Amino acid sequence: MASVTRETERKYEAPAAAEETGGPDAAASGALLDALARTEGVARVTGRGVEELDATYFDTDDGRLAAARTTLRRRTGGHDAGWHLKLPVPTDGDARDELHAPLADTLPADLARLLRSRTRDAPLGPVLRLRTTRRRHTLHGADGTLLAEAATDTVRAERLDGAPGGLAGATTAWREIEIERAEGAPASLLDRIEERLTAAGIHRSRDRSKFARALTDTGPPPETWPAPDLAPVPGTAGAEVLAHLARWHRALVALDTDVRRDLPDSVHQLRVATRRLRGAFKTYRKVLDRAVTDPVGEELKWLAGELAPARDNEVLTARLAHLLDTTDPALVLGPAPARLRLHSTPRAAEARDRVSAALDSPRHLALLTALARLATDPPLRPAAHRPAREVLPAALARDHRRLAARLDHALALPPGPGRDHALHQARKAAKRARYAAEAARPALGKPAKRHRKRVKAVQQLLGVHQDSVVARETLRQLAVEAHGAGESAFTWGLLYGTEQSRAEAAERELPEVWEKVREEGPPRPGG
Repeated sequence: MASVTRETERKYEAPAAAEETGGPDAAASGALLDALARTEGVARVTGRGVEELDATYFDTDDGRLAAARTTLRRRTGGHDAGWHLKLPVPTDGDARDELHAPLADTLPADLARLLRSRTRDAPLGPVLRLRTTRRRHTLHGADGTLLAEAATDTVRAERLDGAPGGLAGATTAWREIEIERAEGAPASLLDRIEERLTAAGIHRSRDRSKFARALTDTGPPPETWPAPDLAPVPGTAGAEVLAHLARWHRALVALDTDVRRDLPDSVHQLRVATRRLRGAFKTYRKVLDRAVTDPVGEELKWLAGELAPARDNEVLTARLAHLLDTTDPALVLGPAPARLRLHSTPRAAEARDRVSAALDSPRHLALLTALARLATDPPLRPAAHRPAREVLPAALARDHRRLAARLDHALALPPGPGRDHALHQARKAAKRARYAAEAARPALGKPAKRHRKRVKAVQQLLGVHQDSVVARETLRQLAVEAHGAGESAFTWGLLYGTEQSRAEAAERELPEVWEKVREEGPPRPGG
């Protein structure tokens, strides 16, 4: 199994002195070392010698990894020879997760599986060879703690393929500096180092990675969603909707890998991505041809359904565990925490297996392929070429009317299972209206932002109610299981009452919150 490290680094152009001497030594000993040594918090800079690294980078013929800012290489030499897979971290532009597997002739199976959403099973082949002469220095605090590593690299790159747009045999060379923050070092360290480097005339590199720079120097990198010749004019409805779809398509691809890595909250976020894409297909049906998007939407619905048991069990278990933890211990009778674990653990394992089977299935691969096809050939309708400020408000108004019809219907029903179901349907409509407002916000500005905020308040109350409905059914099951095992069911009944009170409070608050949304309504055309 591959090991994982969080790599937080910045790249800089080597100082002019290095260019003059033809090697990295001057950069490592002159302005660079002085700047590093003067950085606040750095007490000592220690030389670690020179390494010779030889790496082959892999990608598909059409550059799918490069388009996804993903790097795969097989490297010899240095202290970490082997296969390296680097994945971007959306929340930190300086960070990447690096997965390392031992050196082998072929790509390890566990890394290949993590790449499936990006490659879509297209063959991987050698694209670039990078040979690097690296001089390493480590930065330490006053107590000897490792703070960072500085590497001065002389890089020689050779293109091994001719696609996309490249020329096999093309070469390029450059010198650069990498500063990598050590785990546990202050988050502000890179900023402090950059201040010193900038003052010394050492500036940020134009590229985030050696792979990206070498691709650019030896041929244009692959394009991203949508292809330039198919992209609508900026400011039109099509441009705004496609930008929204691009964002969530990229998120879905990345989250597929996160789920396979079993990262926290990844199943939930992948499910959200499927819903946002599917919601956009429905909301913006005047912009996108439903004959093309409806079948893709149905497959997104299938994927969300396969993810649902894992996410629902995760949320429910955490909710009930919190209820137990916050209940007066004198009222927790019998082995209640153990009973909850006994109930949820096998369900979690079964749900996890279901998620894995779905992600490894041909059906999921077909969905990824269909989404990629929409990126390169978006099914735009005539309204896509009209101004966004004219088209998008009408779509928001349709979703608003849909929410109003469902919520008014639910509130008119008497308490009971029928009303519970109707409120759940209204919750789905509220999510769709909220997602639509988020997609329209770049074009419509503050009116869309306010509408999203108000609709979200409605959605959250409906969510509290629905979570309580689900929790109460599980609490009833737990009471039955406890009774059958000869345990006290008192605690489960007590928690049932707590959940029922929460749902009733949400229902009492809902009409007032909804009325505010109704009064303001969605953004208006040209507003």
